[in-house]
Amino acid sequence: MTKKEFVVAEAANHICDVPGFPKEGIIFKDITPVFEDPAYAYAVIELMAQELHDKGIEFDKIIAPESRGFLFGVPLSIVTRRPLILARKPGKLPRPGVSASYALEYGEATLVITKDSIKPGEKVVIVDDLLATGGSANACAALAEKSGATVVGCAFYLELTPLKGREKIPYPVVSIVEVEAY
Repeated sequence: MTKKEFVVAEAANHICDVPGFPKEGIIFKDITPVFEDPAYAYAVIELMAQELHDKGIEFDKIIAPESRGFLFGVPLSIVTRRPLILARKPGKLPRPGVSASYALEYGEATLVITKDSIKPGEKVVIVDDLLATGGSANACAALAEKSGATVVGCAFYLELTPLKGREKIPYPVVSIVEVEAY
């Protein structure tokens, strides 16, 4: 069994559906069990790095949005030896920042990165836990572009394909596990 086959086959054991969270009508995909199984989590991160490499996505830095994106961004940063830029909620960064707002499936949100954390001309990849509508990925892309960087791709652990978020992202996308129903 390949690493990809293993990760996909085991995904159902590492994703819990939580109906009605954060509000009625939403079925939240809880990915915390991924990190309760270190061997599985390591396989996911190795596979994410490999798939970015196989797609020819070369990057200088990683942007990961708060908070579940951090769970994939930190280990990917370590494995690839690339700096990680944290896209935080407003009021969470102590230094001046650059912000971008976006729509969620259930509201609106804003992300902020520290000003000057990304330099003009750098190549950035966006990493997050889940691709739904593409809002947070596009907000991260806006942050990178405001800083003069080029977004070269996005990587997600889980993609909810019925929401067609991939179609709203104008960059190459790597998703480890695709879910047809949600």
